[in-house]
Amino acid sequence: MQAQKEAPLDMQCKDKFLLQSVKVNDGVTTKDITPEMFNKEAGHMVEECKLRVLYVSPPQPPSPVPEGSEEGSSPRGSVSENGNADFATSTKAFEPQDKSAEAKSLISRLTEEKNNATQENNRLRQELELLRRAGHINRGGSGVSFMIVILVGLIGLILGYLMKKK
Repeated sequence: MQAQKEAPLDMQCKDKFLLQSVKVNDGVTTKDITPEMFNKEAGHMVEECKLRVLYVSPPQPPSPVPEGSEEGSSPRGSVSENGNADFATSTKAFEPQDKSAEAKSLISRLTEEKNNATQENNRLRQELELLRRAGHINRGGSGVSFMIVILVGLIGLILGYLMKKK
């Protein structure tokens, strides 16, 4: 495979890698390993594991304003006003066994980014609902008010009646 020049806008990828492993005898060198060793049909026990490619955004600089300690907090699933469920898995499931400082930092940063995105999403939903209530967004999507259509129709009838009289 060749690396892409740019990540897709939706950050979704369907690429996968297939890892294969096979048990060999002691003393086997890399020169002794051949493609035939990974042939299941030849009776070899081949273990396979598929790895999905996942794009990760570059890290954002930390906020200069501390927002309180998020470490140790676990996100929960919630249901928004419109009935959509936001499912979040606990970061504990993804913590490496060695619990290195780098992994904790990454988990903390990703949790913060997820929380910020959720807050932004909720803010945009509230804004959209306010615009709908104010009448700035027509739910029908036609773009023309029903009253305007009736008014134009009445004016057309009156003009037609007047033109017919002459």
